[in-house]
Amino acid sequence: MRNTISLFFSLAAFWLLNSGHYTLLLLLLGMASIAFVLVISHRMAVVVQESQLRYLIRNTLYYYPWLIKQIIQSNITVVKHIWLGSSSISPTLSTIKISQKTDMGKVIYANSITLTPGTLAIDLIDDEIIVHTLLTKDLESLMAGEMDRRVSQLEYLC
Repeated sequence: MRNTISLFFSLAAFWLLNSGHYTLLLLLLGMASIAFVLVISHRMAVVVQESQLRYLIRNTLYYYPWLIKQIIQSNITVVKHIWLGSSSISPTLSTIKISQKTDMGKVIYANSITLTPGTLAIDLIDDEIIVHTLLTKDLESLMAGEMDRRVSQLEYLC
């Protein structure tokens, strides 16, 4: 019930911010559409704790600074290898094991890989991710498990 109420307020705020019209008719139509979405969401059983923004807010303050640093470092590395030419890259495709238990944790990990320049999460199957890397050392870095460990901490702190 708490998650449904949270979803209601999130949808209402989103609708009000995007609408910009506050006449009685439009407010009633907005409420009706939000109620319709809540009924459908409840029947589909998609209103779970993981789907709520509050699930991650306090814990991302520790994860995002580290991820931003990794993105900047990877950008510099990719630019360097672009300048050095195609002989300096070693594209690799591999499958790596992941330790995340929730769907949200797995998606955060796959998206973090994709956000980092030079790496791309191609497919997520159960507890494995197929990853393409521009450099072999990027794959070795992923296999070392630092990002996996940090996402798992983010997942379990919630």
